[in-house]
Amino acid sequence: MRVDDLMLWLQRGADGLIRRLRLGASPPAASRRFLVIQIDGLSRAVLESALGGGRLRTLRRLLRRGHLVLRPISVGMPTSTPAFQAGLFYGVNPDIPGFHWYDKRMRAEIYFPLPGAADLVESRHARGRRGIMEGGSCYGCVFTGGATQNLWTFARITHPARAGRSLVTISASGLLLLWVMAKCLVLTGVEVMRALLRLVADPVGETRRGWRWLLFKIGLSIWLRQLFTLSASADLYRGVPAIYVNFLEYDVFAHAYGPFHPRALRALRHVDRSIAQLWRTVRRLPEFRYDLYVLSDHGQASTRPFTEVGGGASIEGVVLAAFSQSQAGASGVDALPRLATLFQAYRRTRGYGLYQRYVNYMEKDFPDRILSSETLRRLEPIRVVAAGPNAFVYVTDAEEPLPFEAIDARFPGAALELSRHPGVGFILARSANGPLCLYRGRILTLKDACAAGPFADREDQSVVVEGLTDLMQMPSAGDLVIYGIGAPAGHVSYLHEMGAHAGPSAEELQAFVLHPPRVTLPSQPLIHPAQLYPHFLAYREDRR
Repeated sequence: MRVDDLMLWLQRGADGLIRRLRLGASPPAASRRFLVIQIDGLSRAVLESALGGGRLRTLRRLLRRGHLVLRPISVGMPTSTPAFQAGLFYGVNPDIPGFHWYDKRMRAEIYFPLPGAADLVESRHARGRRGIMEGGSCYGCVFTGGATQNLWTFARITHPARAGRSLVTISASGLLLLWVMAKCLVLTGVEVMRALLRLVADPVGETRRGWRWLLFKIGLSIWLRQLFTLSASADLYRGVPAIYVNFLEYDVFAHAYGPFHPRALRALRHVDRSIAQLWRTVRRLPEFRYDLYVLSDHGQASTRPFTEVGGGASIEGVVLAAFSQSQAGASGVDALPRLATLFQAYRRTRGYGLYQRYVNYMEKDFPDRILSSETLRRLEPIRVVAAGPNAFVYVTDAEEPLPFEAIDARFPGAALELSRHPGVGFILARSANGPLCLYRGRILTLKDACAAGPFADREDQSVVVEGLTDLMQMPSAGDLVIYGIGAPAGHVSYLHEMGAHAGPSAEELQAFVLHPPRVTLPSQPLIHPAQLYPHFLAYREDRR
């Protein structure tokens, strides 16, 4: 028996004793329970490559022995964790255009790591609906899905008394918590020692690499992953009816280095070890009748930062320049390159990985220092939010989304000029007859875009069109939505990252669900996470 298993066995005995003395009998096992493991950001293509390359040995073994079967899923638009989890947890087509956007009705930016943002968005989507995680536990997610116990969940990250309640309110859990801390301290020491040995062997290369990656590895691969794994294992021993664990490690390293980079792929080995431990625990508890699912919320496309394509300018500066130049006689236009440089210097989205996605920030605007008051007056209603391979452009003095005709009348030719930029793949806009696609200076319908536009070579054209149509029906999506996917210079992100998601590329859209062969998922093709909602809700309604 491994040490982790021994600690969990002791924990189970202590919990059982406390339950009998204080809480009564164990929960009934008449209905089935589920454990969902989400590998954040893992595309189906990378999954298949990792299975073949031996980086996911546990999953490969479970598939070969028939304990799990693979079902493809296209995750809908945008290809992001918040949209996926809102659809899965509550069965909705969400109004969540990305990880970061501007709400024109509230006149406020929504960025999920900011305190209260995820809670606000979840409350909107959960209104009148039942979450699939009611009475369960949730780890590392954006939303709770109604879970009563949650840890490192954005929607509850400012309420530590409600996060991981079982670890801080049940006295016997101190045994498990102490073991987690001791184990993580030892593993941290080992990792630091390895880093020092590498520094001695290759001081130039190690110095160039920097220490940021080491901090990420210690935080995500050791502390957070171990805490999630052992906490979820303890929940399994307690018979918690629904458990959802989101392992973030691969997604963060893929953002920083690219989805196929060795550091990102090594993260999959660590996740696979956690899956092995959770699977062993499930097998030891047949009386609780757990079903194991392993899934992904989206993939990632290999990207290059927009600043490399735009001559050092940010997407904000390029958009503002195009809108300013669209007006004859605009004053202060010569200062716009300086504005772009200033944006680039001060934007906090330049950080890699964990810093880029999970540290709170608010973008700072400095145009009043270098532009004339007349130019500011003309540009004042324009707001640009870079959110990955997508950037939203809002005309903020109009509360409702504006159609392309209104934007083009106000800023003649600006949007079409942007669509010709080497760092822009295509631009979406609204019209009375449905979404428009601005592509290389042309105005296309989505149908035209499939015939002779950015989606001409796609086999999944119907899925792409449906996803983009859903996106442009979201009130929160920009009046213009700019994508760097499919740009002439290659896939581009408007943040400083080597892997990105939120766009419609096959790498981002095509994910997977691994499930027990005994369960039956919806028979129709899975093209949106909301299709899985009734399946998991059936567990909560004792229909399994």
